[in-house]
Amino acid sequence: MSAQLHRLANGMRIVTERMPGLESAAVGVWVNAGGRHERPEQNGIAHFLEHMAFKGTARRSALRIAEEIEDVGGYINAYTSREVTAYYARVLAADVPLAVDLISDIVLNPTFDPAEIEIERGVILQEIGQALDTPDDIIFDWLQEAAYPRQAMGRTILGPAERVGTFGRGDFQRFTAEHYGAGSLILSAAGAVDHDEIVRLAERLFGHLPPSAPSAADPAEWRGGEHRTRKDLEQAHLAFALPQPGYRDDAIHAAQVYAGAMGGGMSSRLFQEAREKRGLCYTIFASVSAYADTGMLTVYAGTGAEDVGALAELCVDELKRSAEDMTEAEVARARAQMKSGLLMGLESPSSRAERLARVVAIWDRVIPLSETVERIDAVDAAALRAHAEALVGTEPALALYGPVEAAPEAARLRERLVA
Repeated sequence: MSAQLHRLANGMRIVTERMPGLESAAVGVWVNAGGRHERPEQNGIAHFLEHMAFKGTARRSALRIAEEIEDVGGYINAYTSREVTAYYARVLAADVPLAVDLISDIVLNPTFDPAEIEIERGVILQEIGQALDTPDDIIFDWLQEAAYPRQAMGRTILGPAERVGTFGRGDFQRFTAEHYGAGSLILSAAGAVDHDEIVRLAERLFGHLPPSAPSAADPAEWRGGEHRTRKDLEQAHLAFALPQPGYRDDAIHAAQVYAGAMGGGMSSRLFQEAREKRGLCYTIFASVSAYADTGMLTVYAGTGAEDVGALAELCVDELKRSAEDMTEAEVARARAQMKSGLLMGLESPSSRAERLARVVAIWDRVIPLSETVERIDAVDAAALRAHAEALVGTEPALALYGPVEAAPEAARLRERLVA
């Protein structure tokens, strides 16, 4: 298997990888336009726009979009993140041209019919309401806001209900004109695909777009802080974060392995100490979110009101202790988990197409899997102890939801981290 990258004259990039033995393919367009590309008055529009792409084009009604992909047994979907919006499909090999044509149509030619806008507005308001009713979902939005206050990086992807309630056809047209240019588009395909055919399709369907550079976003600045919402719930929800490198930083692999060692599985430090040894919680994990110019290490746990203070302090103590006694065995286990997760996941053409789009967006080249594995393998215990030591003294972000009266403030956790 080998990936191929091609750039159209207008700046659009096409990346493909043929996976022998497969009878299906995953194809999609990844747009360099997500939540962090929005101005304050646009907050939520990237996600709303993703919804509107499926509500009709100049050539297809909303029903016809669904029928065409399902007539051939395929499926089509989309998602919005803080840095990209993706539109993707999974089809049999013979139907790849249809999938590319359909995706190009919904990305480039949405009609933004006012009646459909109103219908979808109601759907999104329901989605916002559902998120607010899901503690272990909304808490991460509050954590992001605490870490990056008054910045695009800290605002929610769904946007506030009052803002979503105002968007009209002109708002969507302006956002696409600003951010859906050729230089911001990556067509990625994996599975039973032919690179030359995908390039020909891209030239025919996207080649008319004028040249453009990728969309830019305001730099993110980690500040840290606290969000605390008291509510009568069965559990107190705790999310704690510290700043991490962005995905273009050489330290990103150490950050990812460190998160795995601290809270990536049942053998991890936090799981063993908080759940297995002390019974302070049922769920606890650590993960790293990486962006172009910043990142965050997040620890999440749900616990009882009487244990939230002890649990928060334990998390800080374990992060601090890891700078002194992280072992080679722990690091080897975390490296193995990270590599297996990466390689097993990429047996799916959908995951492989997404990875291709992501690495091209970040590095403007295809990163061989062997190179990524080598960088993971280069992380040792000394590197992780140094990584943990660098966390001491950083400003934490803290989000709390539920019966959280006993939880310490972010400033107190910072003092405990540096003591």
